[in-house]
Parts: sequence; C-alpha cells; structure tokens
Amino acid sequence: MAPRANWKGYLTLGELNCPVALYTAASTSDRVSFNIVNRRTGNRVHRQMVDSDTGKEVEHDDIVKGYETSNGDYVILDPEEIKAAVPESDKTLALETFIPCGDVNTLYLDRPYYLAPSDGQAAEVFDLIRQGLKEGKVAALARTVLFRRLRTLLIRPYDDGLIASTLNYEYEVRSSAEVFADISELKIEGEMLDLAKHIIDTKRGRFDPSAFDDRYEAALQELVKAKIEGRKLPARPKPKETNVTSLMEALRQSAGAGVEKKGAKPKAAAKTKTAAKTKTKTASGSKRATASTPRKAS
Repeated sequence: MAPRANWKGYLTLGELNCPVALYTAASTSDRVSFNIVNRRTGNRVHRQMVDSDTGKEVEHDDIVKGYETSNGDYVILDPEEIKAAVPESDKTLALETFIPCGDVNTLYLDRPYYLAPSDGQAAEVFDLIRQGLKEGKVAALARTVLFRRLRTLLIRPYDDGLIASTLNYEYEVRSSAEVFADISELKIEGEMLDLAKHIIDTKRGRFDPSAFDDRYEAALQELVKAKIEGRKLPARPKPKETNVTSLMEALRQSAGAGVEKKGAKPKAAAKTKTAAKTKTKTASGSKRATASTPRKAS
C-alpha cells in the first residue's frame, strides 16, 4: 500500500519548481494503545463534554473555542473567525536561505517529514536540487502554511530524497538560563577527570537507532500477552545495592567495569602498574648488583 501524503505542493528554487509531497517520517501509531474501559462491565467508556457549572452535557454545535482573559472570563472565537485568521496557503515551499548543516541547533527541530517528488516528470528538477544541497553541504530554510499554521522548515538531503523538519519558533523554545542558574562552576582535574575521560573512551560507539531498546513498549506487549494467556509475569529483580561512598570510588569502580567489558586497561591504572614494574625492576637490579659486587678483604 502506497504511503499517504500529508501535504502536496511545489518545491521552488529561483525559476526551478517541481511538484512534491510530504510524508510522515516518525510515527507513534505502532505503540501499544489502550481504551478506557468500565472495570465492572468490560464496556468502553466514552467522554462527554459537560458544562463546568451546570454539569449538563453540551451539544456539539454549541462547543466553540475561547481565550481566557481573566479568571472565568473568555473571549469567544467562532470557527469562521479562526478560519479567516489562518494565512492563505499558496502550496509552495520556496527555498529562501541556505545554511551549513553544522549550524543547525537541534533544540529547534520539531517533526521530520520525508519530501519526495509527487510526479515522475519532476524527478530531474527534484534531484538537481537535492544534489545541489548535498554537494554544497548545506540545508535550506523554507516557509509554507502547513496544518493551518505558517511554518518554517529545514530541508536536508537524505538518501534519494529530502528530509523536511518543521522548526520550533524562538518563543516556543524555553531559555536554559533559569534552569541552569543554580549549577555551580567547579574546577575538576587530576585523577578524577582522567578516570571520567577513560570511562567515556571505553563506551565510544556510533549512532545506531536500530540498537535503541524501547523497554517500556516491550514490557507492555509482554504484559498484554501474559494476560491473554492467563499467566503471571515473573517478579522484577531488585536493583543491585552498591557500597560506593564517594565520587572517586564510584569513578574507580566504573572504570574497572569498563575495563572488564572492553578488555582494555585504564590509563591511570596502567601508569600505576608501569611505575610499580619500574620500581620492582630497579630494586631487583640493585639487589643483583649488590650480590655480584666482590667484598673487600678485611
């Protein structure tokens, strides 16, 4: 079954243009979903819209949107008024600005979509734009009305197509200053920093989404399966207790665990061992020299 497009329009660059379509790139539809059920009857429960004061059910035609101006006072907005406020859509994604891919602050990335030509005859123009972005190692910024709002999209080459990610507006991204205000700036150096860097080195890897394990989803699936089969799941093992009493001890134990897993030697430990060997070797050499030195006749 062919994927269903979320939006169709035109991708333009100067005088170049081609018909394109946006497709969902990330979805939660495959997650385990639940219905709300009456425990006593086993029947589904439906939500109802009720008046907060009278407690009576409100008819669908009487439900409108309201903006609260003060406690309990609302400005009523009719559907026609809201519709009139939505910007006109010309169904065009005009590539306006090009920025280096490394300049993209991921904090502003919202939702990703696949962008592909919607017409076979547009493939050449589409691929020309894609290869231009790829060769220039840049991403493009474009704006269009999407889902009734004017949105800015970041467009990047990906495989044989493009990825178009909607971007958060600046006012939607909260400042970190207030959150980080109480974090003290400490100077950490010496063995603690060496151990921390060593632990990081032993856990280096590559970005591989296929290795991400959604344990919550897997646990829900197993729970549902066990319920259907009429069996109980084994008790969850208790977390292991640790006797770590200091940050330095925690670092040393973590470094040791990394060594066992990677089969490598921590730098700090390696230095200590080398120093010990050198000391032993020197001591042995001194003993041998002492033993081989002839005694003077008395």
